[in-house]
Parts: sequence; C-alpha cells; structure tokens
Amino acid sequence: MKKLFTHENRLIVFNLKNLLEEQGINCHIENEFSSSGVGVLAPFETWPEIWVEEYQFDKAEQIVDETLNNQSAGGDWVCSGCGESNGSNFNLCWKCNSPSSAH
Repeated sequence: MKKLFTHENRLIVFNLKNLLEEQGINCHIENEFSSSGVGVLAPFETWPEIWVEEYQFDKAEQIVDETLNNQSAGGDWVCSGCGESNGSNFNLCWKCNSPSSAH
C-alpha cells in the first residue's frame, strides 16, 4: 500500500476516503486514533492518513486532486439530507455522506 493523503482535519480525510470508496478505490486509514499521542509525538505524525493499493494510486491521486482543487464548481452547498453546510470542493456531505446534487 502507498500513502495518498494526510491532513490534520479528520473530517476531510474521511470524506475523501468515502469519495474514493464510492469510485471503487480500496483504501485504508492509518493513525485513525493516534491524536492522543500529540505531545509525545510531533502533531503531524498523528494526522490520519489515507493509504491505497499501489495499482490504484494514480487514479486515487487524480480524484483527490480534482476534489480539492474544484473551487470553480460554485460556492458552498447545503445538504438536502441533513441541512449541513459543505464546502464547494466536497461531493459528499461531511456529516451524513449524502451526495451533493451538483456533483
């Protein structure tokens, strides 16, 4: 497996994981519960990480790049499932994982 993405905000990491899985990419989260190690470890070493199979890495990287750089798709959107406000770069609601009607 190969590390694809890491971020201090676990909601972003898990939202991307859900998006990748929706696209048929097998992925795994590392450091899911390591935030309690902050203070002993450097904070960035405790950030959750998305790992994917090497043969799926290029496709997964493209999906993540397109998702994170999709600023031109419009402004924030409100989830029709739970009413939560989501950034324009998210295809799925960060709270309930409902898809955006624009994506």
